[in-house]
Amino acid sequence: MAIQSLGVGSGLALDDLVTQLLEAERKPKTDRLDKREEKVEAQLSGIGQLKSKMDDFKKSVDDLRFDYELRGRKALTSHPSETLEPFTADASNSATAGNYKIAVTQLASGSRIETNNAVNPSDPSLAGFANSKSEVITTGSGNNGSLTFKVGTDSFTVNVTEGMTLEQLRAKVNSNKDNFGVNASIINTGTTDGGARLVFSSTITGAGNDLRIINDNDIAELNRVSTESSDGLTSYLAPKESAKNAQVTIDGIVAESSTNEFKNVIENVSFEVSELSSLDALGDPMTSKLEIGFDTEGVEKKIRDFVDNYNSLMSEITKLTRYGQSDLEDDGPLAGDFMARNIESSLAGIISSSVPGSALGTLFQLGVSFDDDNKLQISETDEFGIDSGQKRLTAALEDNFDEISNLFTGDDGIASKLYDFTYEYTTFGGLLRTREQAFKDERESISDQRERLELQMSNYEQVLRSKYQNLDKTVAQLNQTGSALMAALGG
Repeated sequence: MAIQSLGVGSGLALDDLVTQLLEAERKPKTDRLDKREEKVEAQLSGIGQLKSKMDDFKKSVDDLRFDYELRGRKALTSHPSETLEPFTADASNSATAGNYKIAVTQLASGSRIETNNAVNPSDPSLAGFANSKSEVITTGSGNNGSLTFKVGTDSFTVNVTEGMTLEQLRAKVNSNKDNFGVNASIINTGTTDGGARLVFSSTITGAGNDLRIINDNDIAELNRVSTESSDGLTSYLAPKESAKNAQVTIDGIVAESSTNEFKNVIENVSFEVSELSSLDALGDPMTSKLEIGFDTEGVEKKIRDFVDNYNSLMSEITKLTRYGQSDLEDDGPLAGDFMARNIESSLAGIISSSVPGSALGTLFQLGVSFDDDNKLQISETDEFGIDSGQKRLTAALEDNFDEISNLFTGDDGIASKLYDFTYEYTTFGGLLRTREQAFKDERESISDQRERLELQMSNYEQVLRSKYQNLDKTVAQLNQTGSALMAALGG
């Protein structure tokens, strides 16, 4: 009879013994793998954190390494009324600093055409429509034609069929796929004489851009909704409002634009008008002030972001590379790591360097210095018997604005060197990513070793079970023999 489980025949706890032997064999190897994996995971996480901080720092450096980022001009406006802002302005980096007084006297607008009153004594043939949107435009049999709406080179055509109503024409105009900016609407005057007025408004602004509605087939009934005949020789409806230019005065000089945007009227400056300037007690437009100056606030923010991101990166390196102060305190995941320390020392060296092409020379002259913890600072108090970092920064922004660009940009610029250095680490295939991949490969290797260990343990278990199964059988047979002897002797 075959023994189904270890120890059944002998009565010995052989299953427990095999389990204990397997655990004794597996545990030290598993513990080593666990420890290695924990360390690799920590290192991988540490490299990821370092890479993230390096990316943030590289971004702040990137904002400083181009000339156009640091020679910005800013358009500042102030208006006589706190609730009225007649225009907004922008200046390119090549704009010349200056001050201007500007008043908005006219906004650009499109043209507007209206049909006549239902009763029109001056020209009965051009009389409008009764007080209903369902009024029929063409009544005669076979009166099918078209209207072409045109402003400059833009145009679209609407077919007008026999029996079409005002409402249907309005819908066809507004839904035309080629409509370039014409809106049709109906106003019911509520009077017999006024009737229903069909109104066409154009969004195309600028003097000379009046909307034209051409009666393509010269159907008499369509004259009531047209501005001219097919050949343009006969006029019908005239614009109630003509298209107009926007108009401003700049230091008393009148300037116009076909739209509400003025570009390069002041060289390298653009501004957009949206409201008429408020009037003084005499009814004259009140001027707003436009100042074109250096964008000192924007540049200062870039410098402060640079300082903050550098300090954040250094704090991260310190945390990742620290050694525990006692047996109870763990080391950082990158403790003693040569790459992290090289990043720290190399960045500090670049930041401390001088730039021959800049009158400022160093970041210290810009107000940026190292503190006692090797972090960057813009100090609020005097340093070494000279002005504080904040005072030096303010002086550079006010007196040497363009020299700030020379300090950071160009081949020898500090930002250019810092960007090139960080790029080597953070780019795809760079040093940090290569290091990260090495840790990932090691993690994969540990996983493979776990699989091999489990295979080895499975084979080892089979060996143990085979060995103790024979022992179980032997003891069982001895027990049977002993029992037989005892029975024989007792008999």
